[in-house]
Amino acid sequence: MELNTLTDNRGATRNSKRVGRGVGSGIGKTSGSGHKGQKARSGVAIKGFEGGQMPIHRRLPKRGFVNIFRKNYVEVNVGNIQKSIDDGRIDAAKPIDTAVLQSAGLVGKAKDGIRLLGNGDLSTKIDIHVSGASRAAISAVEKAGGCVVSRASPTAE
Repeated sequence: MELNTLTDNRGATRNSKRVGRGVGSGIGKTSGSGHKGQKARSGVAIKGFEGGQMPIHRRLPKRGFVNIFRKNYVEVNVGNIQKSIDDGRIDAAKPIDTAVLQSAGLVGKAKDGIRLLGNGDLSTKIDIHVSGASRAAISAVEKAGGCVVSRASPTAE
């Protein structure tokens, strides 16, 4: 392979539309813009314009707010951890943390941390380190003989 022989796959690129090149092209004369008016000119910006009346987005009241400090946790259920242990993707003898869960494919990017949820059954003793856990998840892990180490206190589901 040589640099001068590299090309895109067939169909990967498309020729640009040549407008205003005669009536035979199908997009000659007005180049597909119709006749006259604001939309036929360049620099059209009328998406939210309602003819001068107060736009709908300014007439309607605003409610609520967005909490910019909210944490976005990745959720992992104890049932999925048990399935990964059964499949051999996680070694239950070692502590389970973010890196282990990522290598097992249970989580992708950890975002603001991992939150353990109690959906599913857990029969293996595990030692898991997460950002937060629900009460159901903590009780499921402790019932199996393991422990949960978390930064946040448990919250009700």
